[in-house]
Amino acid sequence: MLYRAEPRSDKNAAYSLGFRVPQEADFEDLIPVKVGLKTQILPADEAAVAMAARCLTEGGLVAFPTETVYGLGADAARAPAVARLYEAKGRPSFNPLIAHVADIAAARQIARFDRTALKLAEAFWPGPLTLVLPKTARCPVAELATAGLDTVAIRIPAHPITKALLRAFGGAVVAPSANLSGHVSPTTAAHVAGDLTGRIDLILDGGAVAVGIESTILACLDEPMLLRPGGLPREEIERVLGHALQRPPEDAVTDNAQPLAPGMLASHYAPRTPVRLNASHVEPDEALLAFGHAAPEGAHAAKAVMNLSETGDLGEAAANLFGYLRILDAESARAIAVMGVPHHGLGEAINDRLRRAAMGR
Repeated sequence: MLYRAEPRSDKNAAYSLGFRVPQEADFEDLIPVKVGLKTQILPADEAAVAMAARCLTEGGLVAFPTETVYGLGADAARAPAVARLYEAKGRPSFNPLIAHVADIAAARQIARFDRTALKLAEAFWPGPLTLVLPKTARCPVAELATAGLDTVAIRIPAHPITKALLRAFGGAVVAPSANLSGHVSPTTAAHVAGDLTGRIDLILDGGAVAVGIESTILACLDEPMLLRPGGLPREEIERVLGHALQRPPEDAVTDNAQPLAPGMLASHYAPRTPVRLNASHVEPDEALLAFGHAAPEGAHAAKAVMNLSETGDLGEAAANLFGYLRILDAESARAIAVMGVPHHGLGEAINDRLRRAAMGR
């Protein structure tokens, strides 16, 4: 028998952006989680996509590839299905989920778009951008999936399998990354199976993902605010807007606060092995996550070495990040030493994930 904890939420971060009080929750009672489902893994062909859509309609849980990472989907409108998703991931239920939809028309049934939000949607959807927007009066997304907030996180993904699944299902699908909560995000079906076999109904195997880092999240409530760096670089968004993005308040990123959007817990995307950042040398019994062609002192004696990109390509590094962290995590090293990564472009998102990984569990 496994257990998950019901969360206790500090609401300061939500208040700081003017959200209403989220649902109350306590992080004290342990609730048993049933495991032992037969999890099917199917190549993501037309028949498998149709089966996945039926599974979602019946309240099941389906993992599928997106251009960013693999997602774990549930019917956004069915609270019991959303509750199953939280249980399967062991995810704190004060952490909101992203609703994935097929097109702008479907998005506008869920959220209210001002001119800025519509401009961003038209520029970057489908693609790795999530917008946090005010809910519509009749927003069909379950309150549990929005953590009781007056806002909803929404995205139109670009991956052809995800698009086909959303069309076949015909509604919104909430889908966090398809891994145990707080663990390294999955970029292959094998990563999903390693974490969630026996906990979910179906995995669509569409091969390795292209981007390798979760979507960028923007709040479009007053002035656009970058809540989480991701697969769409900040510079591209600011070029469309014509001005700099605001940053969230400091108390918005803690493990005790009510998150404003998915992926904002301070300790997140974490391997079991401790992570040491900006390493200029490798200590005995450490593994090395390298970047670029130059090797740090002691690299020859590292327990294992994976290089995000020998040529210093940030796109390649992003695509390799989570897979390589999983490989090094399996080496039973004392720690994972991580070389510095430039902070521009996709480097901002890579460094964000590495910082959260280094916070531990």
